[in-house]
Amino acid sequence: MLQLVMGIAGGLWAAALVVGFVGFLILYHFLPLLVLRNGAVPKGSFGWPLLGETLSFLKPHASTSTGVFLQQHCSRYGKVFKSHLFFSPTVVSCDQDLNYYILQNEERLFRCSYPKPIHGILGKSSMLVAVGEAHKRLRNAALSLVATMKSKPDLLVDIETTATRILDSWKDKNQVVFCEEARKYTFNVIVKQVLGLTPEEPRTEEILQDFLTFMRGLISLPIYIPGTPYARAVQARSRISSTVKSIIEERRGNSCKKSSDFLEILLCVDTLSEDEKVSFVLDSLLGGYETTSLLLSMMVFFLDQSPSAAQQLQLEHRRIRSMKKNDEFLNWEDYKLMEFTHSVINEALRYGNVVKFVHRKAIKDVKFRDYIIPSGWKVLPVFSAVHLDPSLHANALQFNPWRWQIELRSIDESYCMREVITMTFIIFEHSSEVYKLLNT
Repeated sequence: MLQLVMGIAGGLWAAALVVGFVGFLILYHFLPLLVLRNGAVPKGSFGWPLLGETLSFLKPHASTSTGVFLQQHCSRYGKVFKSHLFFSPTVVSCDQDLNYYILQNEERLFRCSYPKPIHGILGKSSMLVAVGEAHKRLRNAALSLVATMKSKPDLLVDIETTATRILDSWKDKNQVVFCEEARKYTFNVIVKQVLGLTPEEPRTEEILQDFLTFMRGLISLPIYIPGTPYARAVQARSRISSTVKSIIEERRGNSCKKSSDFLEILLCVDTLSEDEKVSFVLDSLLGGYETTSLLLSMMVFFLDQSPSAAQQLQLEHRRIRSMKKNDEFLNWEDYKLMEFTHSVINEALRYGNVVKFVHRKAIKDVKFRDYIIPSGWKVLPVFSAVHLDPSLHANALQFNPWRWQIELRSIDESYCMREVITMTFIIFEHSSEVYKLLNT
């Protein structure tokens, strides 16, 4: 009898613990709503305890659409609404003006706030996650490097040479997987410009394999258990860092041999620590690799569906080709003549939505129009919703490069400095790659 009573008591205690834990989760989940000082927070839904609406928000959908989640929430609550995403109360913005306001007030009202597991892979010195003075130093270095890159006479030569090498490798193949070729091309260009490594060097292949492991970990379940993609990604980053550090030591030990790549310029920047310089190199690889190759693949896909755009693009490049000798490389004056090419790139960025949203957090209560964004809440400016907004772009769900010849607002205004620096290189690189594709 005593054992029965003790068993029942134990069961009741276990049940009480479960109920208490569930109650705690529910209270913790909805507590931000209970402590609000006013009712001016945007309308919306918090979803399930702990997970919130994260799974619905991240549900895969075509990049040329906003997806069911945003469509339903914008229809129900408006272009700005509250939710609970990535384990945090969140304000989601599909509004162009609010997005611009958020990005213009970074470090004053808002701060970069990517999920903690991303920090573990990218490292605390990454420009994507750094805040405050650290971010300012990295940003200034990035702007300096972009300015230097634009003045390099051999930049377009390197890009065009790499494109030619990739295209020549197709001659004996019945078919190619273009997205894979785009990744190969992009990686070779980035590694050459950043580290001065050619595709033939063994370290280039080593970095590529580690980088592929690193990329897989970025989209994996963030659990550090040996053998998991996340753990392998952290280890891959460590190996890439070691390789970069060894290259830096070689450069410093061979001061007589000067290179003209990013790393050589970066070594002269006294405001960055050693770890920040290594992280900057990794950011350059990451920022250029996935976004650039994805954009190039999208451009080819969209142009295949738009014969008139492909034809005008080809005419533009043939006209430039006719003004040059057979063995003459592109120069900056040729680049400036590629007006329709730039329109195609802008439209692919808009319609393809390479960067859908970024993570920010309010560092103080922010009043915008008639509502409040509470301090500590996550804020997600969704670029794809603005890009595909029919009130901002006529026939928004159609690929139409000609719109950029009449629309004055540049697509770059939809992005913050972290993304614009990468996009500057994207435009340079793609102009040359498209040129080679259309003249081969």
